[in-house]
Amino acid sequence: MFRNQYDNDVTTWSPQGRLHQVEYAMEAVKQGSTAIGLKNKDTHAVVVALKRTFHELASYQKKLIQIDDHIGAAIAGLTADGRILSRYMRNECLNERYARDEPLLLNRLMVNVGNKMQSCTQRYDRRPYGVGLIIVGYDQNGPHIYQTCPSANYFNCKAMAIGARSQSARTYLEKHMDTFPGCTLEELVKHGLLSLRECLPNDTQLTSQNVSIGIVGKDSPFKVYEENEVDTFLKLLTEAERKGRSTQPLAEPTHRPSDSMDVDDSQPPGPRPADPQVEQRPPGPQ
Repeated sequence: MFRNQYDNDVTTWSPQGRLHQVEYAMEAVKQGSTAIGLKNKDTHAVVVALKRTFHELASYQKKLIQIDDHIGAAIAGLTADGRILSRYMRNECLNERYARDEPLLLNRLMVNVGNKMQSCTQRYDRRPYGVGLIIVGYDQNGPHIYQTCPSANYFNCKAMAIGARSQSARTYLEKHMDTFPGCTLEELVKHGLLSLRECLPNDTQLTSQNVSIGIVGKDSPFKVYEENEVDTFLKLLTEAERKGRSTQPLAEPTHRPSDSMDVDDSQPPGPRPADPQVEQRPPGPQ
């Protein structure tokens, strides 16, 4: 995307019927770290997120936020915008408990959040929220996974992944989606970690430092597992499964390098060099 005369404010439409500032906000989500949500049929919903640090002297950015006892959220994009929306959702849940003395239904919360995000696309003095959310929860209707977009759209999903490199995770989720309804909690978390592994860049593996796990379910309030608590779930994976696709051994070529037009075929098999932009990123979408 390039700056043009139609992106000065969010209420200016281009001749093609586009709102460029909304598209800019959606690009911020695509550059954020990966967040994945999945659920089984009746008991649990799980959210898994990949944490980043923009400098080796800084700590990892937390990606999971507890909204209420039965609701949690993962953010991808601008962390500051994610905090504003999470504070709004907490207030909505608190008002419901004060007025009705019962937990807020997730579908009602998503209607309120969608209306709040959509109001930013109607006023020229506001900008869209540059953050995407994966919201997991459990209410009287069972477990739920919702995805929100800066365009104010929200979707009720069986499983979803957002953020950088999330297409690989969505491919994994689509391939195994039929098995999720009958999974136990441990199997559900393992599927979440394996799909998150698909998003890993070169020479990076899942560790207790860069992974956060949130679990909510029937008779179990939302809980975030960080650092040492994550090791319990990482033990469900083998050492090879913790590593990304690029770290796995390559297959032997079936033809001579000179017979191929692809220059990469002449390279010896093995892991590619690490991407220096993976863990050390400038401040921005997290």
